[in-house]
This record gives sequence, structure tokens and C-alpha cells, in this order.
Amino acid sequence: MAGHSKFKNIQFRKDRQDKIRSKLFSKLSRDITLAAKQGAPDPTANARLRLAIANAKAESMPKDNIDRAIKKAQGGEADSLEEIRYEGFAPGGVGLIVEVLTDNRNRAAANVRAIFGKNGGNLGETGAVSFMFDRAGEIVYPRAAGSDEAVMEAAIEAGAEDVESDAEGHVIYSAFESLSAVAEALEATLGPAASTNVIWKPKSEVPVAGAEAAQLMKLVDALDDDDDVQNVFGNYAIDEAEMARLSG
Repeated sequence: MAGHSKFKNIQFRKDRQDKIRSKLFSKLSRDITLAAKQGAPDPTANARLRLAIANAKAESMPKDNIDRAIKKAQGGEADSLEEIRYEGFAPGGVGLIVEVLTDNRNRAAANVRAIFGKNGGNLGETGAVSFMFDRAGEIVYPRAAGSDEAVMEAAIEAGAEDVESDAEGHVIYSAFESLSAVAEALEATLGPAASTNVIWKPKSEVPVAGAEAAQLMKLVDALDDDDDVQNVFGNYAIDEAEMARLSG
């Protein structure tokens, strides 16, 4: 099922990121810095900063790191940071959206293009892929947060649009515009989320298996490893057995 494979994909990425925690902290720090730059440095008055800090805390990022990231924005160190979106095609006809946060547009473009080319993909023009996705909010909770029924009830009360649950946990979707409000309402009922993000949610998914799945994950891993890349989204579905094989 797509819902199940979606959570497995998230879990696969998270498991891998745990192995490269220093890079994960760097990306979380940049997200905090950018959020503080674009709004108030006070999380109570800046919803995006509040969510960025919550994600950092969910990954056990030290408070000193969070404070330093906010101070970078106040000190003007983030003035050169630029958000860029790249779109391309991966093995199996999969569409990928790559979000970059960089201080060097030319370097980022060259690196992303090279990674696509070396791993069986092709970088496309802006808009080549994004029409296959919706901008949405995504809130992830572990299995221990509650039963499927309890989480569904909490999500409905919070104003969420959809919930996908499996043996690993719960993925709750909201409208892009209401992510912060939904996340705060859920926290009051279910406690802190494992992660809260604005995502590109595929309108439909492309099943991928075998060699194409392996090559696809190699491409996604290479993009994740790039220091300028913040997020990678794809419209692929990999079944549980295949994902277990790839992650093993």
C-alpha cells in the first residue's frame, strides 16, 4: 500500500540520517537560521522558527546549537543564504524535487546536476515535476503516540486533512497554510511530534522495484549527502520487502 511504503520511505531516510548526525544537525541549523532571518528571532512570534526548533529538538539537537543558529540570523551571517528548488527525473520514471539552501547558487546547481547525471537521472526545468505534487504539511508521530483511532480522532479535531498509519507510526497531513495550527493542536493532544515539515506530497505514486529501486535510492542518498541540499521529495512507492532489502 502506498501509505505503508510512504512511512517506510520516511523511516529509511531517517535511519540513514541518524548515521550522519553531524550533517543532519548542519541542515537543521540552517533551517533554523533561515526561519529566524525571515521572521522574528522569537519562536513564539515566528511559526516557521517554532517548527524548525521543534524538529531540531526531536533529533536531540543541543540547545546551544539551536541558540547559535538563531544568533547567526541576527548577526547577518544568513544574508547570503538562498533557497532554490530543482526538479528532475530519476530511474523508473520517478519525479524528484530537491530543495537547496546555499550561499553559492552556481556550486549548488553544478553539484545537483552532476549527482543526477551520475546516478541515472536527468535534471529538468522548473515546473517539469512539481505539477505532480501538492504543497502540504506533514506531521510524523511514532507508533507509541496512540492507536489508529485515537490519532485519527486527534487529527480530525486539529483540522488535519488525512492520516496514514501502519505498524511503525502515523503520518498526518494538513493544508500547507494550516500546518502550524494543526501541529500545535496535535501536540496538545498527542505530545511532541517526531517531525513537522512542509513537504511536496505526490498526487500519485510510481511503483519502483529491483535495480531501478536500488539506483533510485543511490541517487536520493547522493543528494542527501550534498551539504547544500535540505530536502528531497519523490513520487515513488517501494514495497516493504524491497525497502528492507535496500536498507539491509
